[in-house]
Amino acid sequence: MLRYKYFFALVLSLLISAPTFAQAVVTADSVSVRPQPKREFRGVWIATVSNLDWPQNARGTAESQQRDLINQLNAHQQAGINAIMFQVRPAADAFYAKSREPWSKYLTGKQGETPDYDPLQFAINEAHKRSMELHAWFNPYRATFDNKFYALAPDHITRTKPEWFFTYEGIKLFNPGLPEVREYIVQVVLDVVKNYDVDGIHMDDYFYPYPAKGQVINDAEAYAEYGKGFDNIKDWRRDNVDKLIHMLADSIHKYKPTMKFGISPFGIWANRSQHPDGSETNGGSSYIENFADSRKWMKEGWIDYINPQIYWHIGYRLAPFEKLLDWWSSNTYNRHLYVGQAPYRFYEPRSLAYKNPSEIPNQLRLIRANPRAQGSVFFRSLSIVNNANHLTDSLRTDFYRYPALPPPMLWLDSVPPNAPQAFTARLEKKNAVLRWSAPLAAADNEPVYGYVIYRFQVNEKFDLGDPRNIVHIQYNTDTLYQDTTVQPGKTYFYVVTAIDRLKNESERTAPMAVTVPASVL
Repeated sequence: MLRYKYFFALVLSLLISAPTFAQAVVTADSVSVRPQPKREFRGVWIATVSNLDWPQNARGTAESQQRDLINQLNAHQQAGINAIMFQVRPAADAFYAKSREPWSKYLTGKQGETPDYDPLQFAINEAHKRSMELHAWFNPYRATFDNKFYALAPDHITRTKPEWFFTYEGIKLFNPGLPEVREYIVQVVLDVVKNYDVDGIHMDDYFYPYPAKGQVINDAEAYAEYGKGFDNIKDWRRDNVDKLIHMLADSIHKYKPTMKFGISPFGIWANRSQHPDGSETNGGSSYIENFADSRKWMKEGWIDYINPQIYWHIGYRLAPFEKLLDWWSSNTYNRHLYVGQAPYRFYEPRSLAYKNPSEIPNQLRLIRANPRAQGSVFFRSLSIVNNANHLTDSLRTDFYRYPALPPPMLWLDSVPPNAPQAFTARLEKKNAVLRWSAPLAAADNEPVYGYVIYRFQVNEKFDLGDPRNIVHIQYNTDTLYQDTTVQPGKTYFYVVTAIDRLKNESERTAPMAVTVPASVL
């Protein structure tokens, strides 16, 4: 992600005197907000680089690190989060066992040192227990995060293939212009695709490095060898990144056709002054500075979602949140848009607008009012865990008060499962106990991935589109559920639906009633 070290240097022009709260041109009252959605992506990034979020102790025991992660996941579940972006490769290293790269120093304190467990497998299991998707987050081209090259493991790729790298601002970066580099990165990602039950592959904004004064990208030799057919090195660099994204898309979907693939670019693709199709903004841009044409990746259908980091406030004169939201939503090409939001900026002394507790809630209202936006991802985990500026309170009691399924991706899978069979419901030991049998095979033979349980009371409409009626979402194939929240003297009606991996939902079962006698409790 574009984070602390580079944020201020890159967009210094975007950080001059923030306007007062009264200057914001968009407020909650000025948008027409949709009711609580049943389908919405509600994500959070868990950053492992420099132990920003997890593990908070790189030398901790497996038990303490696991407890730390469980505590964060529990907090996110309580806040209504339904997707985790889990950083598994901060710098050509690994937070997973089945890797060709050494274990991360941010996990064990020393690169290459083996932990007593597989963090990615543990995170997947725990996220799915809580009905959360888990997307494996990769940094594609960053090979080191600092200049302590002496501390790299002997088998680190910068040692075994030094010709693949250039140094920029004191860190080593893969040279995107080398075909063997692109092939290597694809194979690194496929190690996870093939061996882990992740829901998606996620990449952030680090493609070519952000511009830094006095720094030069040393790729002239690669351009001379591979740049034939290009009039300038900039177009060649963009084509190099295009090739990687296209290769990844083809490879990921070859091995896992229902695997989601998404990118989180810098919040500005290009300014209109730089490109006729750009946004009405004035700041750094990924198309020009990172050579990342993420708009093309959407247009070509290479990625399934775009997750731009729109880290500026509503009404900001150089890069207004509302204008960027509108620009991205107009350039999705029927793929999903999940907006990257910045609760971490509450902790920045100069980010005055983010001291306003209404700033991010108003952004959420704008997102929900836009029919071409499907959700949000928050940077970062501890900002949500620590309830930055009371945002988590707002999520739990308002925006994410009711559960939501992630939106389906019909271009990957549009065939829903069949409805569960043999559904029964009865009162047992003061609880409503629901049982059913697995559905018949779906038309595409896609297996059932989980179930959704709905509950209604007398005289309530059986509205499966209203998330207030969802009492449980499960990402497993268990065929039993106990509702422990029933109250004496009431009658409840239940129905169950099945979901597949991409959250396509079946028709409901026939309703079953459970009456709780007034004296039962």
